[in-house]
Parts: sequence; structure tokens; C-alpha cells
Amino acid sequence: MSARFVIGIDLGTTHCALAYAPLPASDARNAGDTRNASDARNASDTRDPAPVSVLQVPQLVAQGTLDARPLLPSFLYLPPESEGPQPLPWDAERRFAVGEHARARGLDAPARLVASAKSWLSHQAIDRRGGVLPLGAPEDIEKISPVEASWRYLEHLGEAWDQVIAKGDPDLAFAQQEVMITVPASFDPAARDLTVEAAVAAGIEDVTLLEEPQAAVYAWIDAIGDGWRKLLKPGDVLLIADIGGGTTDFSAIAAVEQDGNLELTRIAVGDHILLGGDNMDLALAHVVRQKLEAEGKELDRWQMTALTHAARIAKERLLGDGSLDAAPIALAARGSKLLGGSLRTELTREELTRTLVDGFFPVVPGNARPATRTRAGLTQLGLPYAQDPAVTRHLAAFLGRQAGATAKLPGFSGSQGGALLHPTAILFNGGVLKGEPLRERLLATLNEWLAADGAPPVRVLPAADLDLAVARGAAAYGLSRHGRGLRIRGGTARAYYVGIEDAVPAVPGLEPPITALCVAPFGMEEGTEANLPPQELMVVVGEPVHFRFFGSSVRRDDQPGTELPRWKPGELEELSPIEVTLPAEGRPEGDVVPVHLHASITEIGTLLLEAIPTSPQKPNERWRVELSVRSEA
Repeated sequence: MSARFVIGIDLGTTHCALAYAPLPASDARNAGDTRNASDARNASDTRDPAPVSVLQVPQLVAQGTLDARPLLPSFLYLPPESEGPQPLPWDAERRFAVGEHARARGLDAPARLVASAKSWLSHQAIDRRGGVLPLGAPEDIEKISPVEASWRYLEHLGEAWDQVIAKGDPDLAFAQQEVMITVPASFDPAARDLTVEAAVAAGIEDVTLLEEPQAAVYAWIDAIGDGWRKLLKPGDVLLIADIGGGTTDFSAIAAVEQDGNLELTRIAVGDHILLGGDNMDLALAHVVRQKLEAEGKELDRWQMTALTHAARIAKERLLGDGSLDAAPIALAARGSKLLGGSLRTELTREELTRTLVDGFFPVVPGNARPATRTRAGLTQLGLPYAQDPAVTRHLAAFLGRQAGATAKLPGFSGSQGGALLHPTAILFNGGVLKGEPLRERLLATLNEWLAADGAPPVRVLPAADLDLAVARGAAAYGLSRHGRGLRIRGGTARAYYVGIEDAVPAVPGLEPPITALCVAPFGMEEGTEANLPPQELMVVVGEPVHFRFFGSSVRRDDQPGTELPRWKPGELEELSPIEVTLPAEGRPEGDVVPVHLHASITEIGTLLLEAIPTSPQKPNERWRVELSVRSEA
């Protein structure tokens, strides 16, 4: 069957959303074949995109109460048997709940609530397919993996689509449509692969990943229409500041002129910074805890978890309603399930402002950098949050690292130079930045840096709905793959390297030195190959081996074949290794075989590294190692 719709899904830390647009009849007949449309990337394509709509997602909002809402909270509740089923129109016997009701249960049953699964999905130090959530839950409570939690959210969205849109029509079934799922621009390849794995488990057959900051730009263009060309001109640099529930994501896109057309090219992506609404909720919970303890009320671990959920609700109320001076907080006292036994206090606006604005968005100079501290030798299992909570210091580091990002960009006519990359426009995205005081502090600090560096202040682009922009933008991007609207260029967001172990004598306590060999330069486009020099290397066949990969967002001039025996701190980031067993093909197990390498970026956004033996045992013999590096398709 052919797809009839493109679907954009924001698989968020705090909320999920689904947006969709119909494919024109001619495109629907050729859905999936985007070879001819893939070059329709510039403003010369004047065909109007189809309208993008948002699905109202049916979900439990209380025990036994169903409602349809545009956002599906990214929470999963594992109830005890005594509570019975959590019925949905399509599954009357469901034994777990996803969405609003699940989130609400975090106040009085925090040990049964799975939250922040997206953040855990990027945690390299755990088995992301293993049952670890809810973290620290008693043995009698079922635990699930971050991958399973992600697929349950996607599964619910798919079932809601089939209930509301398909209504039994096989042509409209969720599994038949083209689905775009957004991920942080800084997600590592393993986290991207696991996102795809969750999508496949949820029944999505045709899935593409898209960077969230790019999705925000697509949503902005979709909302403003042709007017975007009046707000961006050749030489502009657009900064996307995306601060969501789990991550802070910075990206930069340049407006360039190519063959008389205005095009957008993504030029920089920031590091993976686990810093967002979750951190802010925890900080506010500690503020409230101090007030309760001053009154002689001690909290145990699970009450503190419940208080964090309560602080999030209070924060959202205060940021959403400027007329409120305070928001009430109540949680069950130890051993009490009755409202009458609850602990009561409030979060004031002054406490909110002091904690969030001054704590997470301090005024710092443009040469500030995130602080680091010596870690304890032993720590509890938990998320690897950013050591420095100051978003402004992370932004200064990003702009400083990318100061030369436009230096050799074809068609770029802007004036850059100085200690920082100079954005000329900014687009805010992410639920955290719904708070006006936070946006104002970030903007004022950025403009101070630019003035000190001799650059004009940035223009603020009118953002779409910050809760729904990413899902809307993903659907708009899906249309652009069919030539319906502008396409942002960019290729790979980093340069990629494979580690080559040096042949040196063994030394006790010292690992053999590693040389990083560039196999894919920064910005390498899908469907292209890298011309690696014909140097001879050796691979081990017939037994498990590790391939070490590295990425860099700052080494823009390295070409395929560039060798780095050493590199400066912060230049290269090691990615999750890939363990494979290369077939021996008639050779002894453990044999070391001379090969030369061939690298390409496939049409689906995978770095394909092939080891081709110099003396093959059969025609066209080669061993393949694939690493997902998709930033946009």
C-alpha cells in the first residue's frame, strides 16, 4: 500500500505530540520514492505544502476517565493488580497507563511511575534494553527498559491514530504512513538506533529521524509561509535555542545564496547537554523541601520524588499565568493515602524566579565556560546530568567553539569574526522557554556578548506553539521530502573517525595508542562516498572485535583519510563502540587480514564503513560496519 499521510512525532522527555499532513495524490502513489524530490531543496519550488494538523490524542486523564488532548505526557504508570485494568477504547484490559493519568499518579505513587525515558535512552553507561525503570522501585514492581517505554508512547500514538483517523480503513492505518520522529540534534548514534528500534517495535515500518532544532525551523517556515524570506536574508545566522524537559540543544543555520536562490544550511550542532526542565523541577523541589524541613517535616526518598512532580506542576502554573503570586503544593504524608494527611506548602513566584532565572540563566561574560568538578569515586545509578546547570555558560561555549563555522561556507555573505559565532536571529523552542523571564534573560545575556564582540543584537523570530512546533515541523519536513516546501541542507552534523590501534609493543598498564582516521568529513551528504586513500590496514575475523568511532563538531577541514594521532581536549568525542564478529569465510578464526577501507553515507543516513580484503576469498568480498549518523534525511 502507498502512504496517504506524512506523520511527524515529537517523542519528548515530558510530552509527545503527533502532527500530520495529507500527501497529494501523485505523491501518495509514489510514497517512499523521494529520489526525484530530494533535490527540491530551495526556494524555486513554489508548490504549496499541504496543511499540517495536530492529532487530539485519546488518553486516560483520571481513573476511568477518557479525554482527547493534543499532548500525550511522556509518563507510564504501572498500577498494582488491585487497581484493575486501565481501559482504552481499543484495549479494555490494558494493564498500564500512558499520558495525563500516568503523570498525575506521580504525586502519590512515584515508585510506579516511569519518567524521563528519553534521557535514559541516551545514557551510555546502562543497558538501555534492560529493565531499569522506575529507578529504585521495590522488587515487586515490574521494571521496563527505556526502549520499551519509548515504544509504549509511540504505540499509544499509533493506536490513537488508528482510532481517530483510520477508523478501520487499511489504507489509512498508522503502519502504512510515512513517519518522521524527532530526536535531539546531539543524540549519539546508539540513541538514534534505539529510537528506531522502539519505532519498529511500535509497528512503524517507514521511519525517518529528524533533529528537533531543524523541526522547529520547519514549523516556523510552515507557520509563516513565504514571509520567512523577509525575515531571513543571505548572510544571516539563525541560532535555535531548544530547551526541553531533558536536554538543552543549540544549533546554528546559515542563510546562503546559491544560484540566485536563498537556501538554509545547518552549520553547527552543540554537545549533548542533559539539562532542562527535569533539572529545574528538582531544583524547585529542593527549595520547597527546605521550607518543609524548616517546619520540622522530614521527607523520605519517595516523598521527594513526588515533590519533584508537584514542583513541576506548580512551575507550569506560574509560568503559564503571570497573575499568580504562588502555586499550592500538596503531597501525601508518610504512610498516608488521604488528602487529610497531606503535607501542604506553596511555591512562590519569587522563589521560582530566583531559582530558575538566576540559577539556570545567570548573567556571565561571553568567554565563560561550563564549570567542571571532581566526581566522587562512588555514585548512585542515575542520569549523567550536566555538571554545570548554567544554560548561559553552555551557550557561550557553543558560540565560542563555532566562531569559524561560516569561514569557508559557499554562498555565505555575512560579516563574522571575533571570539564568538555571531547569530543575527534567534528562534526559541522547547517547553522551558515558554517562560518569558527565561527567554528575556537568555536574550539579554546573548546581546551583551554580541555588543562586546562588535556585533549587532539578534532579531527574535516569532515562534510557533512551543509545545507543538517540533511535531508540526516534522510533518512539514516530511512534505519537503516530496518537494513540498523548502529543504534545509546540512549533511552530517559532525565529522566521523574510526580508531586505528597502533602496532606497538605491549606495556603493562598502558593501552596501545589510537589514531583517529577521518572517514566522513563534516557536512557529508546522504548518498555520497568518501575517497579514502588506499592505505593498508588489518582486521581480525572470526571472533568478536570492537570498532571505536569518534565524532567532532569543530574539525570542519578534515578530509577523508586525515589521521589524528593526537587531538586537543574537546575536539573529538568518542561514541559508543560497535562490537561485531566479521565472518572468517574459510580463514582461521582470529586471522588478521589486510584490507583497505571504503566509506559512504547511505540514503537513510547511515555511515557505512566497508573493509575490503586485498586478497579476497570470493568475488566482491567485503565486511560492513554501519553507524547511524542521521541528522536529517
